[in-house]
Amino acid sequence: MAALAGLPPLPTPFKSIQHHLRTAQEHDKRDPVVAYYCRLYAMQTGMKIDSKTPECRKFLSKLMDQLEALKKQLGDNEAITQEIVGSAHLENYALKMFLYADNEDRAGRFHKNMIKSFYTASLLIDVITVFGELTEENVKHRKYARWKATYIHNCLKNGETPQAGPVGIEEDNDVEENEDAGATSLPTPPPQPSTSAYDPGSMPPGSYGGAQIPPGAHAPANTPAEVPHSTGVTSNTIQPTPQTIPAIDPALFSTISQGDIRLTPEDFARAQKYCKYAGSALQYEDVSTAVQNLQKALKLLTTGRE
Repeated sequence: MAALAGLPPLPTPFKSIQHHLRTAQEHDKRDPVVAYYCRLYAMQTGMKIDSKTPECRKFLSKLMDQLEALKKQLGDNEAITQEIVGSAHLENYALKMFLYADNEDRAGRFHKNMIKSFYTASLLIDVITVFGELTEENVKHRKYARWKATYIHNCLKNGETPQAGPVGIEEDNDVEENEDAGATSLPTPPPQPSTSAYDPGSMPPGSYGGAQIPPGAHAPANTPAEVPHSTGVTSNTIQPTPQTIPAIDPALFSTISQGDIRLTPEDFARAQKYCKYAGSALQYEDVSTAVQNLQKALKLLTTGRE
C-alpha cells in the first residue's frame, strides 16, 4: 500500500483523537480497514469539535485527503463499501484484542503489551460509533477495558502487583488522557507465561497474530461465540491452524418455522447480527465461529427463541 501524505501538527482542540490517529498509523499495513475507520472516526469527531478555525480546518482537510487516498487504495473492499461488513470487521477485531488482554489479565501476566491491548480495544469501540450508537454491552466493555489499562499501568508504575481478573471499577477521570497506557507498540504476546514484573524490554518481536486465546476465553457478554486468535495481519505467511468444528444440534436439521411465530424487529436485528458475525469469521477462515453463529441465527428465526 502506498504511503499516505503526512498530517500537520495536531491542533490542541483535537487532543482527544490523537490516540485514534496513532492507532490508524499502526494499522496502515497491518489492517488498512481498521486504519480507514480510525481516521473516519477522527474526522467526524474533529468536525464536531472545531471545523472553523484555520489551524483545525487545515488539519481536517489533510485528514480528508488521507481518507480519500485510503478509500481509493482499498477499492472494492466490502468492509469499506458495505457498512454491515465494515462494522462486523471492526467489532470482531476489537473483540479479539480485548480477549487477548483479558486472558493475560486473568492469568496474572501483566505487561506493557497487555495494557496496550486493553487500551486499543477501547479506542476501537469508540470507532464503532461511526456506524451508529453503541450497544449497552459495548459501552460497558469500553469502560472496563479503558479502566483496566489505566489501573494496571498505574499499579506497575508504582511497583504494585495488580489484582487479576474483574475487580470493582473505579471512576478515573484521567483514563482518556493517559498518555503512557496508549503510547506503546501494538501487542506482541510472549511465547510463554511471564512474571508480573513490568519489563517491556523482555517482550520479543512479533505480531498480535501470535496471541493464543484458549477455548472458553472470557469473552464480553455480547459475544455470540468464542473468537479465535487469527486476527493479526502480518507480513509472514499465515499458517492454517487446526480447527475444532462445533457439534451441530440435530434438531436444527428438522426445524421448520411454525406459522404462529411472530418475530419482532429486535429478533430480525439479532439474527442479522449473528449472520454478520458468521460472515466476518469466514473472512478469517474461522469455521467454528461461523457455524456457531449461523446456528444461533437459525434457531432464533425458526423458534423465536435463542
